[in-house]
Amino acid sequence: MSERAALPDLDTLNHEALKALIIAQHAQILFKNEQLLSKEEQLASRDEEIERLKLLIAKLRRMHFGRKSEKLDWQIEQLELKLDELEASRAQQLAAPPAPMAASAVNRAAKRGRQPLPAHLPRETHKVLPKQEACPDCGGALKPLGEDVSEILEYVPEHFKVIRQVRPKLACACCDKIVQAEAASRPIERGMAGPGLLAHVLVSKYCDHLPLYRQSEIYARDGVELDRSTLAEWVGGCSRLLEPLVEALRRHVMSAEKLHADDTPVPVLAPGNGKTKTGRLWTYVRDDRPWGDQTPPAVWFAYTPDRKGEHPKTHLREFTGTLQADGYAGYDAVYEDGRVKEAACMAHVRRSFYDLYEAHKSAVAKEALERIAALYAIEEEIRGRSAEERREIRNARSRPLLESLKHWFEETLGKLSTKSDTTKAIRYALKRWDELMRFCNDGHLEIDNNAAERSLRAVVLGRKNYLFAGSDAGGERAAAIYGLIGTARLNGLNPEAYLREVLSRIADHPINRIEEFLPWNLAAELTGSSRRAA
Repeated sequence: MSERAALPDLDTLNHEALKALIIAQHAQILFKNEQLLSKEEQLASRDEEIERLKLLIAKLRRMHFGRKSEKLDWQIEQLELKLDELEASRAQQLAAPPAPMAASAVNRAAKRGRQPLPAHLPRETHKVLPKQEACPDCGGALKPLGEDVSEILEYVPEHFKVIRQVRPKLACACCDKIVQAEAASRPIERGMAGPGLLAHVLVSKYCDHLPLYRQSEIYARDGVELDRSTLAEWVGGCSRLLEPLVEALRRHVMSAEKLHADDTPVPVLAPGNGKTKTGRLWTYVRDDRPWGDQTPPAVWFAYTPDRKGEHPKTHLREFTGTLQADGYAGYDAVYEDGRVKEAACMAHVRRSFYDLYEAHKSAVAKEALERIAALYAIEEEIRGRSAEERREIRNARSRPLLESLKHWFEETLGKLSTKSDTTKAIRYALKRWDELMRFCNDGHLEIDNNAAERSLRAVVLGRKNYLFAGSDAGGERAAAIYGLIGTARLNGLNPEAYLREVLSRIADHPINRIEEFLPWNLAAELTGSSRRAA
């Protein structure tokens, strides 16, 4: 909490000083009122946009009869996705630390009627008794007085259930003192969703690539009506709750001495015109297991609205070491002061020749692939050995192969057209030759950047399924959850079981010990099927 400036002793101030103090206080009040008004206007504008989208979706659905129109289906899906993101953004903002405007908005939302949980679901009763066994005032015996009952909709693998939290009220037989256990905290304040259900919604959206409106339809088949807007509020609330954990994950990744980096485009709906722009998801992977290091592997994602080179420079501002990445020019600013060294990726070199061979059965491409395959065979053999042993073997066996490959590249160039695709592939390799050779002198490095590319697979699959992110805020939420899910998988954990455990405890956990919830620190508590990576 920020410290407030204390008022001076008013009795000691003269007329002019009092006048100046009043003017300053008045100006401060006006400034704060303008800030609050601006936030309220933003929320009002967002609410209007949500209502407009709901009306438009309803209109399109009414038009959707007879023979199906693929274009109409696509329009409805895109509007549904945009609505998901707007409502999740609103929920995330309302989950921010209390402020006069935010608190009033939350109270208004809380007053909305809530449908009772379905009666057909199985119910599990948890009775929460007060810690006191006798009256805390006079020591008298306690007798039942009544009880408070609340219900939480929970999800366990393959089915829903309702947990009834019963808090009996006990009264002292001597002095009528009433004793009752405090209500258990919930991941989302006043929310009806349990941690298992919240984890399932997040993993379904970001790991299994099911947009919220599709999840709503799936749950309805089980007789559980969960409106898409409700699911969006849960996603926004969880994102806000998990922010400190995502920051702890970032610090762990950036403290490495070697990182893998890559990025991929993400279509994002541009506000106002219904068209899409191209944002980027950046991935940074810390994984030193190939040389036998026991430091837990992890991946951190970042979202940006474009691909400017300033973004990786900002992401890597605290990193010192070697960055293994592709030849994107935006990384040049990261390397220019020498704090970060560049290591290139042999897989990018190989990919160009593979495409050439698949297209033309080129003899040059075939020989290049065979020479590169010999390098990978050595890497497979030394995987898991110490960094020093890897360095020695690479210098003894891989370096001569690389020198021969370079000489062959240079000879082959003279026999090819300067404009051919094969020439371009060779020149790409020769331009980065020193960076490609760097792994020979450092056993901590890899021959390629496949660790980063593997981390992007979930993003690519999701992009095929839901086409775009609904907003920049939606891209940032996706980056945060992708990082937690990806890190859980790298550590051999089931992402849903991991998030369920985190969400069941994080609301009451001290923020200065948030690192305790990083996946490897919870691995021992997740056993059996919970430990199997999805």
